[in-house]
Amino acid sequence: MIQTVFNRVEKKYVLTKLQAERLIKQISQNIKSGEYPYSKICNIYFDTKNCDLIRKSIEKPVYKEKVRLRSYGIPSKNDKVFLEIKKKFDGIVTKRRIALNLDDVYKYLENGIIPKVNEQIFKELDYCFKKYNLEPSMYISYERYSYAGKEDENFRITFDTNIISRDYDLNLDKGEYGLKLIGDNTYLMEVKALRKYATLVYKCII
Repeated sequence: MIQTVFNRVEKKYVLTKLQAERLIKQISQNIKSGEYPYSKICNIYFDTKNCDLIRKSIEKPVYKEKVRLRSYGIPSKNDKVFLEIKKKFDGIVTKRRIALNLDDVYKYLENGIIPKVNEQIFKELDYCFKKYNLEPSMYISYERYSYAGKEDENFRITFDTNIISRDYDLNLDKGEYGLKLIGDNTYLMEVKALRKYATLVYKCII
């Protein structure tokens, strides 16, 4: 069973395609293609019936958290997906995730069947699901282009495009369709760095 923990600063910017191309050219000597230069990412976000988590997030509190299910590409029920919890406190993001078969995730969500694992991360996720009575709330997918710092791969820049969402058919294996959120010439850039590189994040602005 795979588990992952991240602890970093994350900042997002909306750019035009031309701005993104100019930025990549400007910093090309300091970055390289990421481990996965291109990927199709699909997500199911979980929330309460009243959408309390996203409402709180919009208010920009000191502490907030969200839970999502993520796949790379459109998965079948036997494929690995990632169940994640992201927490943000005072600008620092901690992401904890665990890899499961999609079928095992469905069994847990629909019937409360606990996967045969004994890991702290899943216990935290299970607590969060029960605390908020979470249910699938939103599907969001996008195409991602990834770069990393040449000197330190913990410094990452990603560009997302073709962002699609829907609030129905909330299963990852249903495929990619819904409302397109941004135009073809628009990118959502995200800069990610460990806490000690936080100042670099704020300087990475066109």
